[in-house]
Amino acid sequence: MNFMRIFLIFFCLLLAPSAYAQPDTSVSGPDGQLVLTFDVINGQPTFSVTHKNKIMLMDSPLGLLTNEGDFSNDMRFVEASYGFIDKSYSESKIKRSNVRYQANTMTVTLANAQANEISIHFQLSNNDIAFRYELPAWQETLAVVMHEETTGFTFPSSTKAFLSPMMEPMTAYARTAPSYESRYVADETLENTTAIYGYVFPGLFRIGDDGWVLLSETGVGSNYCGSHLSPFQNGRYTIAYPDPGQNNGFDSSGAQLGLPGTTPWRTITVGETIQPIVETTIMWDVVDPLYEPSVPYEFGRGTWSWIIWQDESMNYQDQVTYIELAASMGYEFILIDAWWDANIGYERMEELVEFARSKGVGVFLWYNSNGSFNDAPQTPKNRMHTAIARKQEMAWLRNIGVKGIKVDFLGGDKQSTMRLYEYILSDANDYGLQVIFHGSTLPRGWERMYPNFVGSEAVLASEMLVFSQEVRDQEAFFATLHPFIRNSVGSMDFGGVVLNNFINRGNQDGQKRLTTDTFQLATGILFQNPVQMFALTPNNLHDKPEFMLDFMREIPTTWDETIFIDGYPGKYVVLARRKGEKWYVAGVNAESTIRSISLDLPMPTGIELVLYNDDGHGVASMERLNMPTHGTVTIQAQPSGGFILINE
Repeated sequence: MNFMRIFLIFFCLLLAPSAYAQPDTSVSGPDGQLVLTFDVINGQPTFSVTHKNKIMLMDSPLGLLTNEGDFSNDMRFVEASYGFIDKSYSESKIKRSNVRYQANTMTVTLANAQANEISIHFQLSNNDIAFRYELPAWQETLAVVMHEETTGFTFPSSTKAFLSPMMEPMTAYARTAPSYESRYVADETLENTTAIYGYVFPGLFRIGDDGWVLLSETGVGSNYCGSHLSPFQNGRYTIAYPDPGQNNGFDSSGAQLGLPGTTPWRTITVGETIQPIVETTIMWDVVDPLYEPSVPYEFGRGTWSWIIWQDESMNYQDQVTYIELAASMGYEFILIDAWWDANIGYERMEELVEFARSKGVGVFLWYNSNGSFNDAPQTPKNRMHTAIARKQEMAWLRNIGVKGIKVDFLGGDKQSTMRLYEYILSDANDYGLQVIFHGSTLPRGWERMYPNFVGSEAVLASEMLVFSQEVRDQEAFFATLHPFIRNSVGSMDFGGVVLNNFINRGNQDGQKRLTTDTFQLATGILFQNPVQMFALTPNNLHDKPEFMLDFMREIPTTWDETIFIDGYPGKYVVLARRKGEKWYVAGVNAESTIRSISLDLPMPTGIELVLYNDDGHGVASMERLNMPTHGTVTIQAQPSGGFILINE
């Protein structure tokens, strides 16, 4: 009897693992073309991705390392559940104003060696994957520290990378790095992408001739640290947390969560062509607003003296001149940059804001985020980094009628810094203020999460055209990368459309612009941000043709639809954006030769078009032409030139 009991117990133990045997765990997008397969291989969770039966990602690791245990190895499959999401939302600040998001879901529950469970939740639309880790409470444990995320991305060997390196902490101007302002590597082999500090999101990859992949993250606020991609090592990239040296070495580089809790979303956009990369809305599809707007926020165009006239322009009279420029252009805003408190003063600023209001122009004011985490001396400072000072300042801003603020020098992605972003945004909303971030991190779903957020720099922007010959030399190259990479996932405060021939106040010699006027006009369409501070100068009212000024007077900054037309990162790009019934088709050419581009246009046939283009000498012109009945137009794009087509 005892022998039989022992035998039965032993036999049951042999069979027990079958209760946890992993069934086929895969999920596809609604059209069945994008497929994610989950597996546990020797105790390690993995996933792989195919699109149209072509491998986009090979077996790639998943998992977390926490103070409460290891959730990356010795993991056991528990169960999987499936569902479907169908939602619609409106958001005026992104690529399209109305979005319908449909996705199949799969939630996989796993247990570690201590029998503590976590889940990984996947959502697949036709071209996008979003996933995150979901952590329950473990008995009496209601908080956890995330030390490391082992999530990785293993690409086929034929893959080429388009990446921007993460900056070394506490370097660059006044020790303000990292600020997402590095140059790009393009069409680079994976083996050569070994930058010491890794690469910022988003990262773009060409999978040989099979397709494209864009990696990023969304839904990061005070709940987590910002992440990035590691250097390519051991055959893959992994999710990397902030370098401990950020913020002068203070604060944790990991993240803390209350339980139950979730990590931010990791996003993967996949396409046979690059079109889904440009048109994706996944970073907004999976997040929701965190609070209601306190006032109806309005977006639009603006000017700012600092970008061309620099620090010396931060005086009362020059700002009057720029307010009058904004008014003459019909622009909604002016940005008054650093040192206004020292050179104009709080009392006279009240007069200046009132003058701007009398001209129908709203004012944004610049602030230093500091603080204690870098050496940037520009003032006003010590106004934004603590709650008491911040609220006092914002009360004054509201009382004098300021419309928004631009907060600068926020280098770093630690959770403490991400909290500061959120606190500034939340407090600003209480006082009816919009917020632009400069010298900052990538926005991660913020257009939808925070109603008063209107853009971040987080790019090698127009200011570097003033400071660097190398950047001027590569302006066209970078411009043909932004719509595919940085601007594909978030609003981009570039501050462009430079119409001065020389990028300085005298406009006579010095920093010569190497792109055409039409190129500059086209970037006003290609670069998306709901509040655009254009780099126009008062002299442009007299030294540029009226048709160019009329175009800049009418240019929208918010869009109802965005369509990719043609292009290749680093060579050329053509996008179409719609505002109401009017389409704007804009393109730029970064190559050294003329590119003939045949365009299938989204406008109705049989209508009149307005074409802005360059001649062989780079001189801008405007002409009218009839839309062919076949809907196709061929454009000759000049080297470092651009073009725009608009339906009447």
